[in-house]
Amino acid sequence: MCTSLTYRDTAGKIYFGRTLELTVDLPYQLAHFPAGFRISSLAEGDAPLDFTTQHAFVAITMPDRVPGPQAPIGIADLKVLEGLNDKGLTFSLLSYPSAAGKQVSAAMTQAVLSASDLGSWVLGSFGTVAALKTALAAQPVALQPLAILGGAVSPFHYVAHDTTGAALVIEFHRGEMTLHDNPVGVMTNGPTFDWHLTNLDNYTFLGNVDKSSATFGTYNAAQPDSGIATQGLPSSNTSVGRFVRAAYYAQFTEKAATPDLAVRALSHIMNNFDRARGVTIDYPEGSGGHLEVQGLTEDTTTSYATEFTSWTSLADLERGLFFVRDYASLNYSRIDLSALADAKAPSVVSLHRLDGGAADATALLKASP
Repeated sequence: MCTSLTYRDTAGKIYFGRTLELTVDLPYQLAHFPAGFRISSLAEGDAPLDFTTQHAFVAITMPDRVPGPQAPIGIADLKVLEGLNDKGLTFSLLSYPSAAGKQVSAAMTQAVLSASDLGSWVLGSFGTVAALKTALAAQPVALQPLAILGGAVSPFHYVAHDTTGAALVIEFHRGEMTLHDNPVGVMTNGPTFDWHLTNLDNYTFLGNVDKSSATFGTYNAAQPDSGIATQGLPSSNTSVGRFVRAAYYAQFTEKAATPDLAVRALSHIMNNFDRARGVTIDYPEGSGGHLEVQGLTEDTTTSYATEFTSWTSLADLERGLFFVRDYASLNYSRIDLSALADAKAPSVVSLHRLDGGAADATALLKASP
């Protein structure tokens, strides 16, 4: 499960937050890729797409294969799940099991981008959602079986945001790619994005003003507490419920007056989507609805599966600041892209090394090969 949303301050500047929930803890790596780094994207059966990054970016990554004694994980194996580039463009991967299906064939001579490299291509090549959308109209993208997910075929959809407030959903449904402009700046998981927008039509009654009194016959009812305005919000952690809640919090949270206060406000918003282990569980004999990402190895330390917030990230698009915390920490570590501007080679550090102990983790990336 995943939840992403944008928040604006009083000046209209954009801030982005997202959570990632799974039933297992994976070897996430925080990586910085400089401008000028060459990447080759290979989709089996198609001509490879080679490109050089035009923009530096920081990202949370995962290897796309299982390492072996003779084949350790290298920088080329790390695939972007979440990131921010030096132009304030974000990229996010969110679970979507209905992605796979028959795809449109590309011309034999046309270079094809593997969906696994979509994040590095987006962040390394573009500064705005508009430029990305234009490029995607001409660039074939192929979904690929992922060894680390037991052969599951790219079960994701993707979102991008920029400093203008523009947002794009890149969605593969049964193999067919669709680009959606995102007017609410919110995304979760299935069903399709346009379904979520239609479902919002059922929540036109929502507002943030408490109506704390009413008369029924001769009885004057009075609510003795604040918060009745949220009574109509869906309470479940399903993707449908989270989409509506995310749209509500993004719309009605008080706008902060400064960037630092905006980041703090966004962190409070994202706390509403933070899930502790055991809040919901699935036993093996159940329906398996918890397997949003098919192919993941289950946690064998318990008799049940439970989704939890593996990590939460925040991005200040204007200032090029990226913040992340994992399940082991309540504090965010900050990475400043501008402080890494002189880097000539990629750097990688395990996400677990951040552990909230250092408020600014930029130095960890600087010191890592």
